[in-house]
Amino acid sequence: MKQVIHTNEAPQAIGPYSQAIMAGNMLFISGQIPVVPATGEIVSADVEEQTKQCLENLKAVLAAAEMTLDNVVKTSVFIKNMDDFGKINGVYAQYFQENCPARACVEVARLPKDVQVEIEAIAVK
Repeated sequence: MKQVIHTNEAPQAIGPYSQAIMAGNMLFISGQIPVVPATGEIVSADVEEQTKQCLENLKAVLAAAEMTLDNVVKTSVFIKNMDDFGKINGVYAQYFQENCPARACVEVARLPKDVQVEIEAIAVK
């Protein structure tokens, strides 16, 4: 059985998908882009600010499922330019400091709304 997780504290879906799906004790969070939920706008052009906003949006979805970043077991980070890896990794390390989740990080040709970073996650309750 699956349960849709939704919060107004994270950006609304821009297509036919849910912010997250709870299946048993596992939470599958859709890719979060750096959209400010209150305005629907991209936070800024700065890759570090974009990364921070993605992670704040991720935290909001986790909170809606009564979880935290400590519950995250896997992330996938999609970036527009691998040259930004160090900057993105620096921000990411502020959010995941101990018992870090498994992670994939890949450069992609293009992301929704032409943002520079998108982060999805799997969490376990």
